Amino acid sequence: QVQLVESGGGLVQAGGSLRLSCAASGRAASSYAMGWFRQAPGKQRELIAVISSLGGRTLIVDSVKGRFTISRDNGKNTVFLQMNSLKPEDTAAYYCAADRIFATVVNGRGEYWGQGTQVTISS
Repeated sequence: QVQLVESGGGLVQAGGSLRLSCAASGRAASSYAMGWFRQAPGKQRELIAVISSLGGRTLIVDSVKGRFTISRDNGKNTVFLQMNSLKPEDTAAYYCAADRIFATVVNGRGEYWGQGTQVTISS
């Protein structure tokens, strides 16, 4: 079992920055690929970024490329999503997911999910 807890969300003005954290606990948490998704009201959940277990491989979707960065600190079992140049359309609940297989996280079928953290960007 792996437990995921997101933090770092909040209300910021457009153009600002936030750094989300996803703390993983449980057996061999650092061996899991992890990713970030978001879901805005009335919209489907969408993939944002994924990072491999050792951090050597990352995927960032085009809509946030150049503004968002994913990283991880396996010593702290934590994955980060650095979000810069935030826009009102980035407003959503952000979720962390984990799975042993990178592609499974990418496909939105990760075995473990956090409860989410709300990000609200004001114009």
